[in-house]
Amino acid sequence: MADARPQSNLSPDDVKHSALEDVVGILTGTFVVSLGLFLLSSVGAVTGGTAGLALLVSYAVDLPFSWLFALVNLPFFLLAIWKKGWNFTVRTGISIGIVSLLSELHPVMFGEIDLPVVYGVLAGNLLAGVGLLIVFRHGSSIGGFNIVAIVAQDRLGWRAGYVQMGLDTTVILLSFTVVAPGTVLISALGAVVLNLVLAMNHRPGRYAGY
Repeated sequence: MADARPQSNLSPDDVKHSALEDVVGILTGTFVVSLGLFLLSSVGAVTGGTAGLALLVSYAVDLPFSWLFALVNLPFFLLAIWKKGWNFTVRTGISIGIVSLLSELHPVMFGEIDLPVVYGVLAGNLLAGVGLLIVFRHGSSIGGFNIVAIVAQDRLGWRAGYVQMGLDTTVILLSFTVVAPGTVLISALGAVVLNLVLAMNHRPGRYAGY
């Protein structure tokens, strides 16, 4: 039976993002991610990925999140260079740097905010998921587990969201050692929300704009 879906005559070059679109997309995505992380930090919650790992460590040691976020991502750059090349790696390094800088800016702009934990966790993860989706679609990531998830999707055809969900579970379980059990359980729900955003919107072969 013939495929009833409309066939596109566009070549990959016709749909590829321009350099300006990539710059604006990465700036937008990293801003949204960093704002989501700010909400999570404001309610003392965690999420998955190296961002969640950096948040978790920041609750245990007296070091800024921005420093920890950059440090925990360093080992993953070798994987990015090996499997994704320098273009992706440089973009990822820039994205990590922007998220780190913005994570210092948001507390200055907002000050201390008082949010219900459930709202902060769900809104923070939803924003982080949307921001990651934008960053992914412009040939970048914010490092760490994102790199592993994208490599698994590109090389093995596994959905990035589901791969990251499995990795994020480990971080959430580790958070029991630092964060109150009730907050951990809510954080786990938030991490599911984040990864569902990725799994439902970032499938192999669906998006050709990068």
